[in-house]
Amino acid sequence: MNSSSLQSLQEKVRGPLITADHAGYDTARAVYNGMINKRPAAVLQVSQVADVMAAVNFARDAGMDVALRGGGHSAPGFGTCEGGLVIDFVNRRGVRVDPSTVTARAEAGATWADFNHATNAFGLATTGGIIGSTGVTGLTLGGGIGYLARKYGLSCDNLTSADVVTADGKFRIASATENDDLFWALRGGTGNFGVVTSLEFDLHPVDVIYGGVVIYLLEHAEAVGQLYRETLASAPEDLGIFLGVHQGPEVPFLPAEHHGRPVVVIVGGWTGPQDEGARQWQPFLDVAPVAGSFVGPLPYPVLNTLFDESLPKGLQAYWKAEFLPTMSDEVIKVAKQFGEGVPSQQTANHFYAINGAVQRVPKDATAFPYRDADIAAVIAGMWEDPADNDANVKWVRDYSAGLHAYSAGGAYINFMDADDQSRIKDNYAGNYGRLASIKAKYDPDNLFHINQNIRPAA
Repeated sequence: MNSSSLQSLQEKVRGPLITADHAGYDTARAVYNGMINKRPAAVLQVSQVADVMAAVNFARDAGMDVALRGGGHSAPGFGTCEGGLVIDFVNRRGVRVDPSTVTARAEAGATWADFNHATNAFGLATTGGIIGSTGVTGLTLGGGIGYLARKYGLSCDNLTSADVVTADGKFRIASATENDDLFWALRGGTGNFGVVTSLEFDLHPVDVIYGGVVIYLLEHAEAVGQLYRETLASAPEDLGIFLGVHQGPEVPFLPAEHHGRPVVVIVGGWTGPQDEGARQWQPFLDVAPVAGSFVGPLPYPVLNTLFDESLPKGLQAYWKAEFLPTMSDEVIKVAKQFGEGVPSQQTANHFYAINGAVQRVPKDATAFPYRDADIAAVIAGMWEDPADNDANVKWVRDYSAGLHAYSAGGAYINFMDADDQSRIKDNYAGNYGRLASIKAKYDPDNLFHINQNIRPAA
């Protein structure tokens, strides 16, 4: 792509078009995963929807690859590409709350920290991620698992409409009443169908929650894992917690002798009446000796950003996932086995609860089909030194293979890596055929293919 061609695009947009001869190019091309080192022809930091329409038309007509970047957290690095055009929403992070309709509209570059900051001022929230720096758009389009899922469903279940620029360069609104097929596909189908420029969500009353972190040595994994399973089967949906296997973090409430040791953690919050919070957490303080804990009243945005400081942009990253019918004893044994070798303090192996409200949505109501699995297991391998890449990637792959024996069939699309394309049909189960047909309608030439790609139906 020569400079004169790119200049013609710059004349049609208001946002900066950053190419290799710009001083800020290396910063603009960098994504969250430090393992990804691609050099796009240009990064367009869009200023408004008109920029997106011009960029889509330009890339399509020029035969360029297009990468879409919201928060930029994609582990496979789908927010960039080699030699193509990156449409980047880094400058579009606004969130507007409408208390009269109890909704919020987020621009495509907003993170969950942005979103929760805006909504918490009104004592409201919707299901978001676990890390505040995660993008609202990417998480939602892949389903959206978070602390509030048991009570309020997935992020995509709370989506009421989306503004989208499709492959023909046209602006469309996707909702239950406009382009409803596109709306269906966006709720779990990721960025396969167009460039989402903003999203509107239903909100719920969530303000100060009762929650935090309880840490145990890994030797207590069986007891903690069994309590987690039993609790999720009967606890009120106000309790949104996950089980994790980590290295002991360097935090004030964990004694130094446990830093770096294999541990099992319970993290999350109670969104019911404050005076019941301590009682709901007490079983997790009694089940086994506690190595460290930090539990009490917290503003919801604080819970959502607890891990942000320890997970900066630029870490090496390789992720895998599985949906599990239940947190079985066999799964707990696999978690304990591989927990002995957790390779870094940044690596996060989590077992998220997706029962409750998530399971009350029919499998075919959205593109996200795994409405009968209780657990979404994710293995987010992250570390600092590239010299450790081979060993750590092997640990993630081996652990994933160990869990796969107990899989419900597919996995959470937001935690699949670039080498997981062969699992795409399993991940969408009975919804894949419909997705492929909708892809053929809105993107027949597969312009938006830098993703976990759904190919257009023939």
